[in-house]
Amino acid sequence: MTSTEQAPRPGASTAHPDHLGHVIFIAASAAMGGFLFGYDSSVINGAVEAIRHRYGIGSAELAQVIAIALIGCAVGAATAGRIADRIGRILCMRIAAILFTISSIGSALPFALWDLAFWRIIGGFAIGMASVIGPAYIAEVAPPAYRGRLGSFQQAAIVVGIAISQLVNWGLLHAAGGNQRGRLIGLEAWQVMLGVMVIPAVLYGLLSFVIPESPRFLVSVGRRARAREILAEVEGRDVDLDARVAEIETAMRREHKPSFKDLLGDSFLFKRIVWIGIGLSAFQQFVGINVAFYYSTTLWQSVGINPTDSFLYSFTTSIINIVGTVIAMIFVDRIGRKPLALIGSAGMVVGLGLEAWAFSHPLVNGKLPAPQGLIALLAAHLFVLFFALSWGVVVWVLLGEMFPNRIRAAALGVAASAQWIANWAITASFPSLADWNLSGTYMIYTFFAALSIPFVLKFVKETKGRALEEMG
Repeated sequence: MTSTEQAPRPGASTAHPDHLGHVIFIAASAAMGGFLFGYDSSVINGAVEAIRHRYGIGSAELAQVIAIALIGCAVGAATAGRIADRIGRILCMRIAAILFTISSIGSALPFALWDLAFWRIIGGFAIGMASVIGPAYIAEVAPPAYRGRLGSFQQAAIVVGIAISQLVNWGLLHAAGGNQRGRLIGLEAWQVMLGVMVIPAVLYGLLSFVIPESPRFLVSVGRRARAREILAEVEGRDVDLDARVAEIETAMRREHKPSFKDLLGDSFLFKRIVWIGIGLSAFQQFVGINVAFYYSTTLWQSVGINPTDSFLYSFTTSIINIVGTVIAMIFVDRIGRKPLALIGSAGMVVGLGLEAWAFSHPLVNGKLPAPQGLIALLAAHLFVLFFALSWGVVVWVLLGEMFPNRIRAAALGVAASAQWIANWAITASFPSLADWNLSGTYMIYTFFAALSIPFVLKFVKETKGRALEEMG
């Protein structure tokens, strides 16, 4: 379900200013799925310790409850494309909104640990759907001249969703007197944190009723007249609408639908380029970035920072994540993907190494000594900044560009699956690793950040300024 129309053609509309506002609204509405992606992924950060205490579970069990949502993510991402091709992009968004709503309510009102895990799987499935359907829909409705900038709405919405979830968590914790299990509206604070997501979930569903279906899907099911109407809305009526519809039809007929067999190489199962994509996905997760978004409040509390401050630091980290993402969006087309990745890797090595050093010092009265505590906080923000301005954006750009046309969709699916698996491995292992040796855990992440530098230098080719048809 990826669009094959890559660049504006001679005489094509570049969208008049009066149409552009409408197109921005459409793209922003679709990007609400990305907001929920980020929000649902990180809101659990505020509930980790409360879940541990309420159900009396150890680190291994806790990790599985936190990480189990990623199973749903993988399934949702793997199936969303086919679902959307059958029933349409808009109906797919509505299903995701319903699942987000159900997950939010269920997670806020669990009977036991097992059904909390079940509701998290449902939410994960919705995240997986949103991670696929949002970018695809935006690409299909955006005028070619604005496709890149409108496509960045998805990533921007994700990082904003992460930040808002941490701000909401901090506000609710403050209202509950700094106690994650304090009472709010008849529930424990952590339950309210998980339940608040029902608001953006319902909004996402409502917005799906006021934005149009993808012209590409409409053409695929024979609704050419409606497709013409939508194209007129987003590209202007001065464009040759019949020619645009015919162009979409021609592109769809020419599309090669890749299979798993197309990815197989002469040795080591996959083609070399597929392994490089898998490597990029794995390194993006093995530096431990999601520890910062799933466990940061637990991490800071474990070294003596009080709960309210730990939630505040989680929020400031999310703001740094937004700043870094904006920097990446500005520079990824100016200095290139590969240089940005190398800059980010070097910065992450410094940040993670400093965290490992700080956490190696023994606690004094249950807290890190003052110099080490301050350095740990600054290093954590430095790490997130360099990740966000590089690997957080660059990997997705590279995965969308680096594969040959013939295998792009299938190879991207394999690389994305590898990313979810790596995400699960890091998320599920952190609590136990932290109990073993927190400094040692961060040394592992530092090692992977350092190893990513020779990986990029040797295997990753620059894709800046190259047409997709040149990839091979």
